Amino acid sequence: LPPPSHTRLVSIVAHVDHGKTSLADHLLSHGGLLSDRLAGGNVRHLDSTPEERRRGITMGASAVVLGHTHAPPSGPPRSMCVHLLDSPGHVDFAAHVSRA
Repeated sequence: LPPPSHTRLVSIVAHVDHGKTSLADHLLSHGGLLSDRLAGGNVRHLDSTPEERRRGITMGASAVVLGHTHAPPSGPPRSMCVHLLDSPGHVDFAAHVSRA
């Protein structure tokens, strides 16, 4: 595991239907885990259950780890570990957000 100084947590929190999962899919694409074609489509890759896909909403928080190379203005580049958390936006699933 990388040291805490090389680890970041990014949580995507917003109201329902404001593009949290779409943003997460595009970040996965930018991180090289999805192709641009897949990230721009209708499939929501972090919505993993059939019910989430059927309803088109995120019902449970999803997490993924991305690798990132940080190049500060001064100093050498360093590898970072980014923990990305996609949260549900609907009030009915607030317990999932607080638990995450």
